[in-house]
Amino acid sequence: MKLYDYAAAPNPRRVAIFLAEKGIELETVQVDLMTGEHKGEAFTAFNPMQDVPALELDDGSCLNQVNAICQYLEELYPDNPLYGRNPLERARVESWNHRIQDNGVAAVAEAFRNASPNFKGRALPGPRSYEQIPELAERGLKRVEDFFSMLDEHLGNSEFIVGDYFSVADITAYMTIEFARWVKKSMPEQCTNLQRWHAQVGSRPSISG
Repeated sequence: MKLYDYAAAPNPRRVAIFLAEKGIELETVQVDLMTGEHKGEAFTAFNPMQDVPALELDDGSCLNQVNAICQYLEELYPDNPLYGRNPLERARVESWNHRIQDNGVAAVAEAFRNASPNFKGRALPGPRSYEQIPELAERGLKRVEDFFSMLDEHLGNSEFIVGDYFSVADITAYMTIEFARWVKKSMPEQCTNLQRWHAQVGSRPSISG
């Protein structure tokens, strides 16, 4: 297998943290998004969605999207599970991971892609062109603030996103907060539970190393 990556971007970093936590080593190929390499003929032939991360399987086919890649690797390498250790825990990790994706990742992306000059005509990922909508950028910023508040309240009674268990939901949440810096949104000082959790997760070798 081979992982196509762009180390500076949030979604590839989520996979990189996952791999480090699991102790999985994969051949990695950097795709230069700044020069548009992902939209080139060769990469598009491999991955028509033109996004990273993308995992090249042993048969040469492409598996993209962060959660799909991580879930596939979780099945191949079940030691040190990050999607839950029992049926209920797996359900809760899945529930929170979706909630963070929908209310956090999507909110930051909405704000970023609808405001950044670099994404003019590319407000949505993929090969098709979509114009930016400034009102969506404004809405995205408000949603990010609500996301911070929601997580802070939840973490008042939980060490990690799902109880005392570090999971892929923590990876998604941590990288959402890092991604929010791209739209100049930081954790509010009053979100002390969120601040505590962020420092704890950020000190893990998979992130700090």
